[in-house]
Amino acid sequence: MKHEVAKGRGATLQIEGRFESVARERVDDGWGTDEELLPFKTTVTVERAKSVIQRQDPSNPSFSQSLNAYRGCEHGCIYCFARSSHGYLNLSPGLDFETKLFAKPDAARLLRAELAKPSYRCAPIALGTNTDPYQPIEREWKITRQILEVLAECRHPLSIVTKSALVERDLDLLAQLAQQSLVQVYISVTTLDAELARKLEPRASSPRRRLQAIARLNAAGVPCGVLVAPVIPFLTDAELENVLRAAHEHGARSAGYSLLRLPYEVKALFEDWLATHYPLKAAHVMNRLREMRGGSDAGLGSYLRYSDQFSELLAQRFQVACGRLGMNLNEVPLDAGSFRPPSRAGQMALF
Repeated sequence: MKHEVAKGRGATLQIEGRFESVARERVDDGWGTDEELLPFKTTVTVERAKSVIQRQDPSNPSFSQSLNAYRGCEHGCIYCFARSSHGYLNLSPGLDFETKLFAKPDAARLLRAELAKPSYRCAPIALGTNTDPYQPIEREWKITRQILEVLAECRHPLSIVTKSALVERDLDLLAQLAQQSLVQVYISVTTLDAELARKLEPRASSPRRRLQAIARLNAAGVPCGVLVAPVIPFLTDAELENVLRAAHEHGARSAGYSLLRLPYEVKALFEDWLATHYPLKAAHVMNRLREMRGGSDAGLGSYLRYSDQFSELLAQRFQVACGRLGMNLNEVPLDAGSFRPPSRAGQMALF
């Protein structure tokens, strides 16, 4: 069934979260009129958090702790695995996720307090693991900027993943951190096709602007790589080498990729998006995803890579392309040894 597309929005469904006991559906009342619904507007609610650093499962090799300044994301990426988290707020993972946002204005203050604890042990903090730290509302709220100011003051290592060219705004802080080997930025580029990107990620920066941001960060001395993420079979997988090549031409020397995962309600949202925008490819995409994830819907939300032929071929293509371009050869680890707790950082500034 093909659903309506809200201008500038990713989801084509406003489904209920999995914890809801009721479901709502738009129906024809028999009067022969189809009343136009009001457009979805972005609202931001202040969230008073008690802490901001999230510790990860020790078995996760990518990062041990993260920080998210926002809940929900106005970029509206249809495939975003974080959509399902809106169900915990009694909101829809569909259009609510990209229109009803939550901001943590006290994040920098809470971060400073946590870093000052005697029990704190320094390890890189990852920004952008759940929702984008540079989504459009960051222009007004500037919470990510405040977080960077605290981390720079304390010489604390961090990594950033974003789909937004707004990261260029903070080049002054990022360059300062980079001089001390304290930051690594990755910009996610899903596709170079502007029309496809507009449908997949309606309010994220265009592919061209993301490549420009990669170039500008690297030119300023900030190590900025590319993430080809997510790779979607029959939709974006053919672009893997082209994305890597374009990013390399813009200065990227590190790269990664990830396969699409569809946990919980994201599966229904993505299936409906496919049927709406690419009905002739929808069945092929979903069947291939199931094959990649063990042959059933149960594995669609998994982080694990399976040993199916498509996944193995994709891994080989990525390694060959990176080898040809000379990427991922000289990775410099982030420095966690120069960390200064906030209290000492403030005292030292007096001398």
